[in-house]
Amino acid sequence: MSSVQEKETSNSLYRQWQILSRLSTGKWMGTRELQEILEREGIDISLRTIQRDLNQIAQRFPIESNKTVPQGWRWRSDAPIQSLPHMTSSQAVTFMMVEEHLRHLLPPSLLEEMTPWFDLAKRSLSTQNNVRQWINRVRIVPATQPLIPPVVDKHAQQAIYEGLLQDKQIECIYRARTHQGEDKSYILNPLALVQKGAVIYLICTRNDKTEVQTFALHRFKAATVLESRALHPVNFEIDNYIESGALGFRVDYNKPTEQIQLKLTMTESTAKSFYESQLSKDQIIQHLEENIVEVSATVPFTSQLVWWLRSFGKKMLNIEPAAVYNAVKEIDEQSQ
Repeated sequence: MSSVQEKETSNSLYRQWQILSRLSTGKWMGTRELQEILEREGIDISLRTIQRDLNQIAQRFPIESNKTVPQGWRWRSDAPIQSLPHMTSSQAVTFMMVEEHLRHLLPPSLLEEMTPWFDLAKRSLSTQNNVRQWINRVRIVPATQPLIPPVVDKHAQQAIYEGLLQDKQIECIYRARTHQGEDKSYILNPLALVQKGAVIYLICTRNDKTEVQTFALHRFKAATVLESRALHPVNFEIDNYIESGALGFRVDYNKPTEQIQLKLTMTESTAKSFYESQLSKDQIIQHLEENIVEVSATVPFTSQLVWWLRSFGKKMLNIEPAAVYNAVKEIDEQSQ
């Protein structure tokens, strides 16, 4: 076999493997949908080639067509596990945990692509009792009061996720928390998604502004993906945005979030948790006198910080700078 023929055979095998791995045991997968998925993976392929590949695959693997036009394909219900791509026990556990904890953060189009792997993970674990029990013995518990997530409009969510995935602008109707819940229309440039507690936020800019803003997903009443490319602020990085404290919510909405040198005076027993979980990478704990320490760290000055400090009550012997102490004191006075 010549090198050209070997390359063509290799490309065909890779392409057919990609097609095979996308098929589900229940949902019919159309040829055009397969073409779109493969194009996202960088595989340029015609519908005719996909159909030819599927016909060839069907001669060796238990997949079936629904005989419609255009055709849909899936794994047969009686397909044995051995017919499907192999998955190790560690991979199966990982896919199961991804499905349980991250499915609400995945775009529907990507989630559908993952369905065959989720199905395979379930079937793989069904034959491995010790590994299957791992799923039943692992839980993620929130550190704060657990809240039921707000209801998100699925159609709007799908458009937002697709806009972010495709790097396209979205046109939306958004219900603001202020102004008596007034609905407003926006064209947004999606930049990132962040989940904070029970709420998912879209980080974006408005088409008429350059300021990066946060929009809660459950307040979107409708959204549509536009053909226009999303506009990105220069040097925007989601990690830097989070570290700036922007998602901690400003104490004063007329001022940007500022970084402060926080100093907390407390007893040695109160400071125990700070030795294990630091406030920041530059945190320092100094002994002032017997059984009294000072914890200092550079942190963003946010309302989240203020409410967290208030939870310590009288255990905090002193708080600096004065602006933070006064903010905590103000909340205490308002609650009395």
